[in-house]
Amino acid sequence: MMKQDQHKWAETAVFEHIEIPEHQCFLWRKDNYPWARNVWNFHPEFELHLIRKSSGLCYIGDYIGQFDPGQLTLVGSGLPHDWITLPTDGQHIPERDIVVQFNPETFAGPSQVLIELEELDLLFDRAQFGLEFSAQAARDASHILEGMGGLSGLDQLVALLSVFSILTKDTQAKTLATSHYLTDFRPGSSLELRRLDTALNYLRQNFLLDIKLSDAADAVGMSESAFSRFFKAQTGNTFTQHMTTLRIWMAKRLLKETDNPITDICFEAGFSNISNFNRVFLKTTGLRPSAYRQTARKFS
Repeated sequence: MMKQDQHKWAETAVFEHIEIPEHQCFLWRKDNYPWARNVWNFHPEFELHLIRKSSGLCYIGDYIGQFDPGQLTLVGSGLPHDWITLPTDGQHIPERDIVVQFNPETFAGPSQVLIELEELDLLFDRAQFGLEFSAQAARDASHILEGMGGLSGLDQLVALLSVFSILTKDTQAKTLATSHYLTDFRPGSSLELRRLDTALNYLRQNFLLDIKLSDAADAVGMSESAFSRFFKAQTGNTFTQHMTTLRIWMAKRLLKETDNPITDICFEAGFSNISNFNRVFLKTTGLRPSAYRQTARKFS
């Protein structure tokens, strides 16, 4: 079972200062995991983020979802984000991510002269909510992103524009954060944001335990009924739905990566009884746990 002290979170998103190298208009790098900047963070620059290795949980604004190798995401300005591989157990994953960070105005300004760059406007507008690209677009773009480390100057810029060209054509890209979070809850803007960050932090740390709605409400200093309304309004999910998302993710990981009996996995993932686990897992994934295990291993 995951130890709760292995994935502590800051109560609020941390501002990250991005230093784009001199004589460049964007930053390209490979990140190890974990390292100092693997925190719940935000910055004014856009971030194109490719997962090269491992699986885990992706947090973008009020969105939570699973990531696997090959996931490609574009995160807009000021939108908090993090990709967590759990549990860490001291695990070091070299070059887990490729990250490209840039100021969108760098490309918006020249579009007044280079008309073709106007195609980026819609992509950047949608990225304000966070975009996860389709598997095909991610594969096509990742080949270019992987090779950008060996390029410089104009060659590297042309490669990035090629990536943008692929992404602008991806009609299957999925929007992640909700409009509520994007519009009303920018980092540091309000008491509501601090409460939401604290609540999400508390649930991330404790989802394997038998915590209740009242526990989460206490963590942010609200009554149970007020917190229930607040959490639903700001995330689009009820407390129960959010906890189910976290626990199903853990169950899927255990089914894929261990030979533990399904009954044991039920409790390891935070569910209280096997019948409820089987019912919720089937409703969420469309498969029974045993079928999911077989399918996941077949295609891994």
